[in-house]
Amino acid sequence: MGCNCCCTHEHAAEKEKKSSLLKDYWRIILSALLLFGGIMLNATDVAFFQEKHAAFCWYLSAYLPVGLPVLKEAWENAVRKDVFSEFTLMSIATIGAFYIGEYPEGVAVMLFYSLGELFQEKAVDKAKRNISALLDVRPETATVIKDGKAVVEAPQRVKAGEVIEVRAGERVPLDGVMLGEAAAFNTSALTGESAPRNIRRGEEVLAGMISTDRVVRMRVTKTFEKSALSRILELVQDASERKAPAELFIRRFARIYTPIVTGLAVLIVLLPFIYSLIIHEYPFNFNDWLYRALVFLVISCPCALVVSIPLGYFGGIGAASRRGVLFKGGNYLDAVTRINTVVFDKTGTLTKGVFEVQSCETQPDVPEEELIRLIASVERNSTHPVAKAIANYAGQRGIEPMAVSDITEIAGHGLQTFMDNNRILVGNTRLLDKFQVKYPDELSSIADTVVVCAVGTTYAGHLLLSDTLKEDALEAIEELKALRINNIQILSGDKQGIVSDFARKLGVTQAYGNLLPDGKVKHIEKLRQDVRNRIAFVGDGINDTPALALSHVGIAMGGLGSDAAIETADVVIQTDQPSKVATAIHAGRQTRRIIRQNISLTFGVKLLVLILGAGGLATLWEAVFADVGVALIAIINATRIQKLIK
Repeated sequence: MGCNCCCTHEHAAEKEKKSSLLKDYWRIILSALLLFGGIMLNATDVAFFQEKHAAFCWYLSAYLPVGLPVLKEAWENAVRKDVFSEFTLMSIATIGAFYIGEYPEGVAVMLFYSLGELFQEKAVDKAKRNISALLDVRPETATVIKDGKAVVEAPQRVKAGEVIEVRAGERVPLDGVMLGEAAAFNTSALTGESAPRNIRRGEEVLAGMISTDRVVRMRVTKTFEKSALSRILELVQDASERKAPAELFIRRFARIYTPIVTGLAVLIVLLPFIYSLIIHEYPFNFNDWLYRALVFLVISCPCALVVSIPLGYFGGIGAASRRGVLFKGGNYLDAVTRINTVVFDKTGTLTKGVFEVQSCETQPDVPEEELIRLIASVERNSTHPVAKAIANYAGQRGIEPMAVSDITEIAGHGLQTFMDNNRILVGNTRLLDKFQVKYPDELSSIADTVVVCAVGTTYAGHLLLSDTLKEDALEAIEELKALRINNIQILSGDKQGIVSDFARKLGVTQAYGNLLPDGKVKHIEKLRQDVRNRIAFVGDGINDTPALALSHVGIAMGGLGSDAAIETADVVIQTDQPSKVATAIHAGRQTRRIIRQNISLTFGVKLLVLILGAGGLATLWEAVFADVGVALIAIINATRIQKLIK
């Protein structure tokens, strides 16, 4: 029964597809049959077709199916005071061809123009569908567990804190945290990566992921509008509104260019006529010069540029999105091509940001469990990877943190609070220096991350933590160097020793540690003083936001990065892989190369045929190729971006 139902659906889909194709192409098929039928009738000297009125009616019947929609567009544009559009050019050219008796050429111009327009629409629709299929995968329903019962509701109505259930094979409708032990999820809609990801109890599950092996329950942490998937979809939709400089130029160019070529076409007829009035011996044939003007008009139509350039940028954004790199607009896709300096934040960007406590050292009068409880209590509400590692460590040791309020963050130093009238300091050694708390000198020489604690003015002890490089961190640096980006730098708030050690492993010669958030900003400002530097800053934390905003292109890690960083950045890497920075630059360069090819091809062919047309050596058939043929080649070339971006 299921098989029959499936076959029925497939048959219906196939029937609908054929119906859609017929609806789209019937005008063009009918016009083409009549046009080539007329050419055959003329070539074989069929008697009735030699009558001028018969030929006119035949070719008019061929013209109307494709010509009426274009004439209608030209009229509606004129009503909106957009007189000089490509629809107007085609209308004038084809009506003029009929006027001078060149019926087949008039039909051919409109037929191939309409075919080109249809292909353009299909190419643009395909690019849009690629992005929509990638991102608009939000489920329409959510199964909410209320009083032990499953209730189906719209995701928009589910509140933060409620428990939802997701069956195997279903998409997660909202962001939340895992309540079960563990489950595997397909994350390709968010990250572009096909490999499943294992998520354990208490870890974050994002909307758009698919549960692959079991029924899972999760507690909702964000409402529908604030989910990761909604945010990504909104960014992609906004991306189409942010035009690249080339797109903006072509739009302005078309508005000026079209009236100019229309005026030149008029002059092609008018100037020889005036010359013939002055020099009476000069033979002036109105139809000959009108034909040349019509050839000029068809060649001059800018539709190849007007369509292929935006299509190129849209294709570039879509292809990059499928690989986990989200550009917020064509302008950023263009800007990334000029990058010659890449500055990385370290923690969470080049490193996993997953710290583990290696050891705990205390003063003789401070019990180890008491030190861990103090530090965990102060850090419990922080989202920093170090704080999470300390909370996990305390949990493993069975140490319950205390409730602490009125915690003050001292940027780049650590946290301060008061307990039992004692000031508690938790952070790095700079924090103790700031409050003039003495501590063992050897702490300054430890390469790994150290979290120190002081009670009042007395040093209590420290925790030693370590971080590791991401699997593709070395690959990221090598790929950037392969793209001839040699000015690669690392900035971090960690100690210089830690940063230098990571830089040495990666083959990066410029690495700067001990930087407060404003120190990163000052470093970017210093780089910007040299106008030759085009800087991309790559970061993930809220403290990276000023540097992301100040750089020429801000690139944020979108999987684990803070909302502030993602909102501020121009490019978002959904996979949290630093190697995707090279993918972003490669995508921009490939898109630029395709667009330059299209511009060169279009202007080259049009200029050649224009010269031939001005000399009377080109007919409307060559003009059709120079316009529609080149437009189709440019569109096909633009769609190659999907395969070029890897």
